[in-house]
Amino acid sequence: MSPATLSLHGLFQADRFLQHSHALLLLPMGKTLPENMPARSQWLAMLKRRDSKLSDLAKTPLALDLPNGGRLACAMIDPAKSRFERLTLLRKAVMLLLDETPDELSIGVYDNDLDVVRDAAYVALLNGALLPVRKKKPGKQLSKVHVFGATRENDFSAVSTLARGNLLARELTALPPNELTPASYRRRIRELAKSSGWSIEEYDYKRLKKIGAGAFCAVAQGSDHEDAAIVHLRWQPKGAGKSIALVGKGICFDTGGHNLKPARYMAGMHEDMNGSAVVLGLLQTIAALKLTVAVDAWLAIAHNHLSPKAYTQNSVVKALNGTTIEIVHTDAEGRMVLADTLTLAAKNKPQLMIDFATLTGSMHAALGSRYSGIFATTDVLGRMAVDAGRQSGERVCLFPFDEDYEPALDSKVADIKQCTLEGEADHILAARFLNKFTDDRPWLHVDLSASSCTGGLGAAATDLTGFGVAWGIHFLQRWLHGE
Repeated sequence: MSPATLSLHGLFQADRFLQHSHALLLLPMGKTLPENMPARSQWLAMLKRRDSKLSDLAKTPLALDLPNGGRLACAMIDPAKSRFERLTLLRKAVMLLLDETPDELSIGVYDNDLDVVRDAAYVALLNGALLPVRKKKPGKQLSKVHVFGATRENDFSAVSTLARGNLLARELTALPPNELTPASYRRRIRELAKSSGWSIEEYDYKRLKKIGAGAFCAVAQGSDHEDAAIVHLRWQPKGAGKSIALVGKGICFDTGGHNLKPARYMAGMHEDMNGSAVVLGLLQTIAALKLTVAVDAWLAIAHNHLSPKAYTQNSVVKALNGTTIEIVHTDAEGRMVLADTLTLAAKNKPQLMIDFATLTGSMHAALGSRYSGIFATTDVLGRMAVDAGRQSGERVCLFPFDEDYEPALDSKVADIKQCTLEGEADHILAARFLNKFTDDRPWLHVDLSASSCTGGLGAAATDLTGFGVAWGIHFLQRWLHGE
């Protein structure tokens, strides 16, 4: 799936701007409308009818229908607002037009603010593409975005690239579970690796069993375990000065296992592979932007099903690094598959490890679906992660990571408990558990509570947000420059 193509038209010209039936006009903050603004008298009349101030356009964009049958949306950009607020406003404005499924869309700015028009183009590309649906009439995809206020293509190449990465993450996550099984997912990853020039290595169930990856195999054994695997992708550009490992949870459907989820909480569990999809979208974007970093991506792909062979409470399994784990709750499978995946990733001694996972319900209880939570092994990494959230418009909240939480995971029969039945601070306990498998490497853990947000979030208008791709790029760019 690809976003619309961008067509650049230089400085804003009202007559050319309105040649297309659907257009978005972005105004700087001010007390009066520009004299040469298209349909200026209509805008003034509409604002008067609604008893609205001009500044209200900085909170709620509006659209009016033009005499020629076109539709013109308008928003006012307040430079004092955060990136998240700006992307949210732009998303609302763009959707006033995209709801009519146009073939093409024009975007214009009066003061030629490059950051604003890039954000608007990004939002249009993100939401003009269709996610997978299985309807007789699936709808129409936006084919072209005309940008007025831009003269150089390289100003916008990163915009299209980032939109593609986000779309890849959302497209994979949206696929129904009967289509995206561990086996079909692995085939899709092979195709992606081949077309992208990444090397690929697959640790299938037999190999993992042989090398002693008991934590991963405990989860995989409950379903078609021969389909499960830890997939390793590598991209190593010339001149790469730093190395990073990206780890993603790829549970294609999570029933909860023997601790079966009720229907209310099992609905949507095909999205439990979102962490791995974010890693794929991020890897694709890193490679396309030619960031000078060597990337190893590790995807833990399996099902968590209920069957006679599924792992049970009170089992004791040995992880790949030799740690024995007492199973407390079979629905805490994410930390099990990530444990062995992190161990494999750490063996290459990357300078930084980041894992992405829809891991805990307690993170969702703590933050809702508008932020994601992070844990960091150093204060510097934590600050950089939060700053990247502000800059990207994908907000993250830093949680405590203190060692004195760990006694809750003490076990009488094994080295560590998988979790507790009390559930208190489970998102923190999960991070402390995973840290046992990082070999003390610098590490960030991202618990993706914002992977799905009803009604959209920030730039994304769909419930699936693709959260993590934009954040990851902003974070890596800062990390690579040592900021």
